[in-house]
Order: sequence, then structure tokens, then C-alpha cells
Amino acid sequence: MKSNQSSFSSNVTAWYKSNGREALPWRKNITPYRVWISEIMLQQTQVKTVIPFFNIFIKKYPNLKSLSNASEENILALWTGLGFYRRAKNIYKTKELIKNDFNNIFPKKFDEIISLPGIGKSTAGAIMSIAYKKPYPILDANVKRIISRYKMVENNSSASSIKELWNLSKDLTPKNNIFEYTQGIMDLGATVCNIHSAQCDQCPLNLSCKSAFDIADPRKRIDKKIKPKKRIHFILAYSQDHVLLFKKNEKTFWESLWTPLEIQAKKDSCLLRKRILKNETINKKHKLSHIDLDIRVDISEYEDTFKLKTNLEYRWINKADIDMFGMPKPIKSIIQTL
Repeated sequence: MKSNQSSFSSNVTAWYKSNGREALPWRKNITPYRVWISEIMLQQTQVKTVIPFFNIFIKKYPNLKSLSNASEENILALWTGLGFYRRAKNIYKTKELIKNDFNNIFPKKFDEIISLPGIGKSTAGAIMSIAYKKPYPILDANVKRIISRYKMVENNSSASSIKELWNLSKDLTPKNNIFEYTQGIMDLGATVCNIHSAQCDQCPLNLSCKSAFDIADPRKRIDKKIKPKKRIHFILAYSQDHVLLFKKNEKTFWESLWTPLEIQAKKDSCLLRKRILKNETINKKHKLSHIDLDIRVDISEYEDTFKLKTNLEYRWINKADIDMFGMPKPIKSIIQTL
């Protein structure tokens, strides 16, 4: 058993040394901070999508010291278009905790790291393995897929399946070369043992993998769930160079982002009962991870800005400053056309 485990990790490590994705920006100048930011961005998001966002974020905030004075709004603004905005809010909460409780130094202990907002067992393991070169197992989507195919075990969201995969990941994680192994197994899952088709002829584990070359393996099939649809209606008021936006409090999606006035009842539109100079309607479709949105935006031009009698948080924002505020990508794209 031990020799099998050793063979698994040594094959992954050897493969990584020749085939690892060293060009990824977070693989350069490795620090706990850079690993943390990249791992949070990579949660439920593809590498090719993350790369430009990571580069922009690191250029603005290259280290914890530079991030320490950033507001939640600053972080959300850089996150626009990346999705899963709760991750950005967790980065803000985490950097505040590190500033106040750890003297602005990223913690070095697993138990301290996993206690931070938005950091689970696998993310903490990746930080320990990559940044500190300490042997901790990980279990992201790529590792789940490799281990489930390698051992021919179930890979689903049940507690029993997750527990079994964690135990296997722990058994297969080596004591040595943990830096190369951790990045190697993630790269192997992303490029060879990928979600759509396993390229078994290129895999360093194919001699011992129980699913190798088995195209009928049920674990290689993806069951797509039908996502619910939601219609949302906004009124986007603008006057000359300013747009009227509201901070969204709803937790289902786009929490804390700036959007036009959402019309959920007839009374909502009463807030904007002013003389309209021009009006047009734009319809957009936008896909989120858990829901498909059918968006209607009524764009209304007003002669001047005006104050509202409301408890909602709102601002008239200069269009030249919209990059300073966190807002949904489809809303930002509409504002940019005004």
C-alpha cells in the first residue's frame, strides 16, 4: 500500500517538473499572500478567467501592507466581472483580521489559516503546501476528480463521498516534495484528467489507475442541472454625466454591489417620479453559477440629479468613476454605453 502511495505522488511530482504550468502568474514570486489571493479567485472559477483579474489585483495591491487600507468597496470594484462576490467580501474581512490580530503578517499555522473567512480545509492546505511547503492534503475539484477515477470511487456531494475522498487524499499526500506535488496534482487534473475527457495516454498514473482508458466510467460523465430563471427589472436614472445607483442588500446574488433601482413592486418606481427627458429599454441575459437572469433595464434621462426620500443607500455616481465601485458586469456594460 505504501509503495502504491509513494508511486502515486512521485509520478505526479515527476510529471509536474516537466509539464507544470509555471507561466501562471501566481507561480512567480510565491508568497502566502499571493497564494491566498489566487486560491480565493480560483474557487469555482476557471484559470483563464482568473489570470487577468489576479494580475490587476496584484498590481493594485502587491502585498498585505498595500491591501491593509483598502475598503470593501475598493476590493469589490476590482472583482467586477469575476463573480461570486462573497469571495471579495471575505478577502476584506480576512485582511482586517490579519491586520488586527496578526500584526499584518499572514498566519503560518493551519488552524489559524482555516479560521479566516472564506478559507476552507482545501484552501488552507494549498496555502500550507505551496507557500510554507508543509505536507497538508488538498481536495479541490481537480483532485476530487483524479482520486475518484484513480480509485474508482464515487465523487459527489454526499458527506460519505467527501469523507472518503479526504481520507484518500491524505493517504496519497507525500511528506516530501509537497510544493511540487500539490501544484502537480492540480495541474494534472486541469490539463490531462480534465472534466470533459481524460487523456489517459498522457497521464503518469495510467498504469495503476482503475479508470484508465475506461470510457464507460460513469464518474467521467457530467450531469448538468437545469438552473432556475429569474426576471429582474431595473430603472437606470441618469442626468448628464451621473448615474443613480443603489447598494444591493439581497443575499441571493450581487450582495453589496451597486445596481440601478430594482423594481419589485409598483411603489418602487414612485421614487423616480420626475419629468423624464428620454426613455429606452434594454434587455439582457446573464448567467450566474446558480441562476439565469433575464434582465430588463429601463434607462431614463433626467434634466438634473435629485434627492430621494428613501432608506435605501444610493449615490449619484459620475460615469468616469464607475471603476471605483463594485457593480455587476451587465450593469457596468450598459452604463458605459450612455
